[in-house]
Amino acid sequence: MSKTLVIAPPPTPNGDLHVGHMAGPYLAGDIYSRYLRMMGSQVNYATGTDDSQTYVVTSAHKLNTTPEELCHKSASDIKRSLELWGVSLDGYAPFDDSYKNMVYDFLMPLYKGNKFKLKKVKLPYSPLRNEFMVESFVSGECPSCLAQTRGGLCEGCGHPNNFDQLKAPTSTLPPFEKLKYKEVNIHVFPVEEYRQELQEFYKSKKGEWRPHIIQLMDELFSKELIDFPITYPIQWGIKSPFPETNGQVLNAWAEGMPASMYCNACGENQDAEIDAEWLASKGNSLVYFLGFDNSYFWGITHLALLMAHDGKYILPTSIVPNEFYELEHSKFSTSRGHLIWAQDLVKQIPRDYARFYICLTSPEHNRNNFSNEALKKILHERLISPWNALVNAYNTKDWSCITDNESEKTDHLVRVMMERLESTCKINTFSQTRLADWIMHHIDRLDKLICSDNEVTLNSVNRQLQVLLNGMSLIMIDLCNSCAIDNIDHTATLIELIDIKKLDEREAYA
Repeated sequence: MSKTLVIAPPPTPNGDLHVGHMAGPYLAGDIYSRYLRMMGSQVNYATGTDDSQTYVVTSAHKLNTTPEELCHKSASDIKRSLELWGVSLDGYAPFDDSYKNMVYDFLMPLYKGNKFKLKKVKLPYSPLRNEFMVESFVSGECPSCLAQTRGGLCEGCGHPNNFDQLKAPTSTLPPFEKLKYKEVNIHVFPVEEYRQELQEFYKSKKGEWRPHIIQLMDELFSKELIDFPITYPIQWGIKSPFPETNGQVLNAWAEGMPASMYCNACGENQDAEIDAEWLASKGNSLVYFLGFDNSYFWGITHLALLMAHDGKYILPTSIVPNEFYELEHSKFSTSRGHLIWAQDLVKQIPRDYARFYICLTSPEHNRNNFSNEALKKILHERLISPWNALVNAYNTKDWSCITDNESEKTDHLVRVMMERLESTCKINTFSQTRLADWIMHHIDRLDKLICSDNEVTLNSVNRQLQVLLNGMSLIMIDLCNSCAIDNIDHTATLIELIDIKKLDEREAYA
């Protein structure tokens, strides 16, 4: 049986996950994976940590610790946060020797097949440090949108800025000096050579994928695709295995595909090659959930690297990006302390409530906002009170005097509910916001149905409740584990529904 491989990009272990992270790929990937399992499909949902990112170094400097210590602590914190939020991972990969070997095994055939080129390029350089300053070590003006950004990629517009493209490059480490550009030989991957294959791939995705990522691809294809650095002349990262760049390290972004393969391998219970689930011959499908700002890497460079293996590996069925999630109308920022840690929120309120509010306000197509006041208002007025009203109406109604059973009408209602539920969860129309809205709509509808003068039967209500609870189980995992919905006799037995607590009944909530 074929399997769906679901990847949420490994987060950089330069700190724990905050609510902005959770509103991105991790909760979305969890809901989609839960839906597939509910429908009887085989799933492998995995992630890990991206230890090679230079952001580990800059963050460790600010925190007065070592990059190694920061990676170790953050990897543990991230794993704990995902567990506390109920994210149902099949694999959480460690950054170990097997990980590094998979990276080498993925890149070395491309090197031996002359898919990489040794090229003299200009990179930001600090004469004071006698070091090259790339990725998070450098800040400058994006050549595409003029925003201030770090090296490699602009978070604002999603365009790359490799080599000497940043304007007015400045060190992000003290003494924050202006940088020069200096020539050096590195290995690069000529992405432009894969233009036709990439364009054909995206031509087939128009009208199916979210429009912002397709717009970005059109912008990128309107000009020459710049070379992608495979190695960098810095110290932090996996050592380059190529003789011509001995002493350099691999670009952390070149690890994306083999890292994902290793993450999925950690979710398998079989003794097989690490890349086994990704082989095209296996017949599996592949889905990424990610932040829009990483779309260039996952949608161009990673994809082209897979293509460079000449059909050996599967290509993604879908890439589902999200936009930025803001806190009180300002971007989540670890450096400014403007954030809510993911672990803190689910210690203050039940994780079912946190998951529901994040889903309802998910930044799927546009930036959206987390607000403490809105959270309390929405949860009380649109979830907690309506649900408890439904529970009370259901548990207090005298069902014994209603014997009429309109099975044909009930079949139609159940079918319509299922069709709408599936439309929120299928990959090309996936929307956790519409899933949360579907839940609220049917809670209110069923409450009114039970309280009406219509002689609706227990069988009819139970069958509709079963569909509602199935949908709710994708988000509100603890509530649905407490409701008895399996193997019930619809015509004679009440489903065990329970009230959910109001937020002000949680003393820890501030």
